[in-house]
Amino acid sequence: MIQLKINSNNEGKVLMKLREDIRNIAIIAHVDHGKTTLVDQLLKQSGMFRENEHVEERAMDSNDIERERGITILAKNTAIDYKGTRINILDTPGHADFGGEVERIMKMVDGVILVVDAYEGTMPQTRFVLKKALEQNLKPLVVVNKIDKEAARPEEVVDEVLELFIELDANDEQLEFPVAYASAMNGTASEDPDEQDEDMQSIYKMIVDYVPAPVDNSDDPLQFQVALLDYNDYVGRIGVGRVFRGEMRVGQQVSLIKIDGSVKNFRVTKIFGFFGLNRLEIDHAKAGDLIAVSGMEDINVGETVTPVDHQDPMPVLRIDEPTLQMTFSVNNSPFAGRDGKFVTARKIEERLEQQLETDVSLKVEPTDQPDAWVVSGRGELHLSILIENMRREGFELQVSKPIVIEREIDGVKCEPFERVQIDVPESDTGSIIESLGQRKGEMLDMSNTGNGQTRLVFLVPARGLIGYRTEFMSMTSGYGILNHTFEEYRPAIKGRIGGRRNGVLVSMDKGTASTYAILQLSDRGTNFMEPGTDVYEGMVVGENSRDNDLTVNITKVKAANNIRSATKEQTETMKKPRVMTLEEALEFINEDELVEVTPDNVRLRKRILDKSARERAQKKEKIRLESE
Repeated sequence: MIQLKINSNNEGKVLMKLREDIRNIAIIAHVDHGKTTLVDQLLKQSGMFRENEHVEERAMDSNDIERERGITILAKNTAIDYKGTRINILDTPGHADFGGEVERIMKMVDGVILVVDAYEGTMPQTRFVLKKALEQNLKPLVVVNKIDKEAARPEEVVDEVLELFIELDANDEQLEFPVAYASAMNGTASEDPDEQDEDMQSIYKMIVDYVPAPVDNSDDPLQFQVALLDYNDYVGRIGVGRVFRGEMRVGQQVSLIKIDGSVKNFRVTKIFGFFGLNRLEIDHAKAGDLIAVSGMEDINVGETVTPVDHQDPMPVLRIDEPTLQMTFSVNNSPFAGRDGKFVTARKIEERLEQQLETDVSLKVEPTDQPDAWVVSGRGELHLSILIENMRREGFELQVSKPIVIEREIDGVKCEPFERVQIDVPESDTGSIIESLGQRKGEMLDMSNTGNGQTRLVFLVPARGLIGYRTEFMSMTSGYGILNHTFEEYRPAIKGRIGGRRNGVLVSMDKGTASTYAILQLSDRGTNFMEPGTDVYEGMVVGENSRDNDLTVNITKVKAANNIRSATKEQTETMKKPRVMTLEEALEFINEDELVEVTPDNVRLRKRILDKSARERAQKKEKIRLESE
C-alpha cells in the first residue's frame, strides 16, 4: 500500500509517498544481550518456517565461530511478513571490533530496536551502537530482554537507557521511545514488565506502528548505495545495500560511481531479495528495498549505482580506520608443513586478498620481506577471528604480537583510548583500580550495583589492554566481567604500558617433552606442555616465575640404573599444563616472540630460535635503547 503524507517546510508543502508495505530496521545490542535469539523468535513466530521444519538456535549466525562463541560477527539480512507488511531485519554485530558494520547498516534502515539485558542494563557496546543510531537521526525502539531472570530490574534498566539517551544528546522525538519487555528464549513479550503475553505480537506491532515507512520515490532516477559486501564463487563480488531512489532491473545498464569519483558502467546480472533466511532472485527492486546486486567485479562499500545518463552519487560512507595491527608470515618453524594444506606465501597472500573482498575494515600491506604482511584491523577479536578461520581452512602461518596504530592529529602523535566497564566483587575493587592505574587508566566512575558487586568505568590506552584480560580473570578468580569499546584518539602517553611481567621457559633442543623434565621444572614456573608433546629449540614451553627468560631442557629423561632408592618411593603429582586459546596466546607473547598457528596446534616460539643468536640480538637491542 502507498500512502500520501504531507510534510510542510518553509518553502511550502511537499507531497511524499510512503511505502507502507515495508519497514527497515536494525537490531543492535551489547554482546550476549539476546539480540540474535530475539530475531530467531521473530522469524519462527512470523510463520516463515513450516511447522515440521527444524530451525537451529541462533539460526541467523551461520558462521561456525559465531555459533561456538555465541556472538554475531557478520551483519545478516532477513525479512518477515506481518499482516501484509514486510519487515526487513538486519542483525548486527555486538562487538566493538565489528562496529564498522554497525555504522554502515544505520544508513540502510529507518529505525532500530535496541536490545538491553534486564539485569546487566546498559553496557559499553550499548553506548557505541546507540550513538551510531542517534547520529543517523533514527528513532530507537527499546526491548528489555531476559525479563524472566530472577535478578531482572526492568524499571531501573529503562531509566539507565533514558539517561544514556540524554547523555548522547538524543532529540525530543528520540527520547519518546516505546518499550517492550521480552524473554526471547521463551518467545514472549509484553508492554507490561510484570506480565508476559504468550507470543511476541507486541514487538511486531511496535515495529509497524513506530518505525517510519520508507519514502517511495521510485519515479526518480536510481540511487543504490552499497553498505555491505558478500562474495560468491559463481557470481563474484556482491554488493548489499538499499535502493534509496528509483528502480533497478536485471539486465539494466548502470553506472558505478567509485569512492574516488571515477565511473564504471556495468550490466546488472542478478538481483537478490531477502525472505526468511533465504536469498531469492528477483527481477526488479524499487525505493525502500534492501537487496543484493551482482555484475560488477570491484564494487565496494560506500559506492553508488545510478543510471548511465544521471550520475548523482550519494555521500560516501565513512569507514572507521583500523586501530590494531600484527604481522602475518609464512610458518618457518622446524615443524612447518606438518599439519597444513596451505603453507606457501602465495596461498596466504591469496587468502588475505580474498578476505579484503568482503571485510572493508581490514588492511593488508606488504613488508620488505616477500613472505610477511602487515595486517591491520579493528581490534584483537577482529584479527583473531580471521586467523582462526584461516587455521580451520588448513592454513599454517605465524603472527606477531598485536600493536596499536598511532595517528598524527594536528601535528600531535595520538593513540587510541578505550572506554572500559568492569563489574567485579567488592573485595577485588582495590586491586583492579591499582592494576588499571599501572596501565595509565583514568577512572571515570565507580558505583555499587548491589549483590556485593562494584561497577568501574575507566578510560585506558588501547595498548594498556593488550594482555590485560588474562591478568584480570586471574585477579578476580573468573568472577569479573570486562567490556571495552573504542572511545577516541588522544595524545600518546610516553613509555611502555602493560605487557607481560614474567619471562618464559624456552626449549633448548628438539625432541619430546618428558614427564620427568616437566616435574623437574615445576618449581621454575607454569608449564604449557603435556608429556609426549613434540618441541623444538626456541619454542616457548612455559612461563618463568621470574622476570627473565630461561632456557630449559624439557626433553630430559631420567637416567636408567639398576639401583633402587633406599628411601621410600614417592609419587609425584604433575599439575595440568596451562593451555591457551588463540586470543590468549596473542595477548601473552612479547615483541620478540611469535604465535605459530596450524590446523592442529597453536604454539608459542621465539622469533630467533637459536639461543646464541637470540642473546646477541638482545645485547644489540639493549645498547640501542640505552643510546636513545
